[in-house]
Amino acid sequence: MGSFYHNTSREGSVGSDLAASLRAPGGVLLVSCYELGHQPAGLAVPMAFLERAGFAPATVDLAVERLDAATAARARLVAISVPMHTALRIGVNAARRIREANPSAVVCFHGLYAVLNREFLLGGAAHAVLGGEAEEELVALAERLERGEAPGAMPPVHLRKLDFPVPSRDRLPALQRYAAFERGGERRVAGVVEASRGCLHECRHCPIPPVYGGRFFVVPEATVLADVRRQVAMGALHVTFADPDFLNGPGHSLRIVTAMHEEFPDLSYDFTAKVEHLLRHRRRLPEFAATGCAFIVTAVESLSDVVLAQLAKGHTRADVQEALEAVRAAGITLRPSLLPFTPWTTLADYVELVDWLIAENLTDCVEPVQLSIRLLVPPGSALLDRPDMRPFLRGLDADAFTWRWEHPDPRVERLCRTVGEIVHWANHTREHPAATFRKVCEAAYEQSGATPAEARATHAERRPVAPRLTEPWFC
Repeated sequence: MGSFYHNTSREGSVGSDLAASLRAPGGVLLVSCYELGHQPAGLAVPMAFLERAGFAPATVDLAVERLDAATAARARLVAISVPMHTALRIGVNAARRIREANPSAVVCFHGLYAVLNREFLLGGAAHAVLGGEAEEELVALAERLERGEAPGAMPPVHLRKLDFPVPSRDRLPALQRYAAFERGGERRVAGVVEASRGCLHECRHCPIPPVYGGRFFVVPEATVLADVRRQVAMGALHVTFADPDFLNGPGHSLRIVTAMHEEFPDLSYDFTAKVEHLLRHRRRLPEFAATGCAFIVTAVESLSDVVLAQLAKGHTRADVQEALEAVRAAGITLRPSLLPFTPWTTLADYVELVDWLIAENLTDCVEPVQLSIRLLVPPGSALLDRPDMRPFLRGLDADAFTWRWEHPDPRVERLCRTVGEIVHWANHTREHPAATFRKVCEAAYEQSGATPAEARATHAERRPVAPRLTEPWFC
């Protein structure tokens, strides 16, 4: 972040610019920090709401662009999208630099991690925090400032059905600058859409339940299809449905993909769904396959029933196996996302996980970074109220926006550090994922004293690439 600004003018202070109307081009500045390698909904959706209300926002996606000082200095309202922890860390740094260039600008944070960290943000980084279905509130904030009013006290979470316009993408960075879809040696430009937001479920480690409280909201089918249509015109040959769980509303989802397939029969897609939903709706999986579903991401997290119960995942190890078989039987690739390091994970659990990935030929369906993920406990997490979590907590790390915790087994802590180092180096050197996976396995076997499983993972280096996106993060 050292070269955050790209100076395109000598303008270093806001001067009379702040007196300009918020409706002038750039009067509102929308900032995205990181959205898993996708063209950000955190720009496209609020921009559409603001444009409909007569504003002309400027945008910057810090994942692929630098913000010039003149753009920062023109803005009267800056709205920073932080849907995940990585984005929050980038966004707070961005806010500091924007306010250095433009001390009079009103800074608003919006997104899941804005709500979880509201107290910290309102302590100096932001004037307002919005979450949930908040785009109309963002427009209302802009209109309030336009009338010369202060932001005022605003409720942080807004949960009501919105009148969604089609996301505005024409002035965003090209889809070709974001993660692509790969399958069998072919690479395709990938777009991203939302068919729903929020979630019915309340997994304890997830940032969504503290904000949505078990509710979800669908985006109208016509709006979703219009968004798909626009992205296909921009070159997309694959679409990711970014819904937290695409099967919260299975009928809604099936209608969308069926209509999408009828209009664009060569368009492939992927989505995310819980293990329990894959089992509940297994009879519909062949329909998803027939309409172009290439892979499904599901939050397996762990094979330990103890860990799964602590996280309130709603599935068991046996359910994971059953879901894997159901998805494969439908002709779709399953890509598990993992949470291998928690306070309740044992060394035996970790070894069982890597052995299972080898036995099920899933080693090239799991990005190496997934094997290094450590439980994140942000302020506002449901885990903080759990008696089973408290013994492991070691205090709030305010600068990192998370509570620190320590595993009771020092060997698990050592393995966590070792796997993190292996994955970090692999990313730096662009090592083949199969080679990285072998190193992780060796570290796990060495730390635990377990006997290595048959190394079928070596064959992954010679197989075609399983369907995937080129961005390795899923959550």
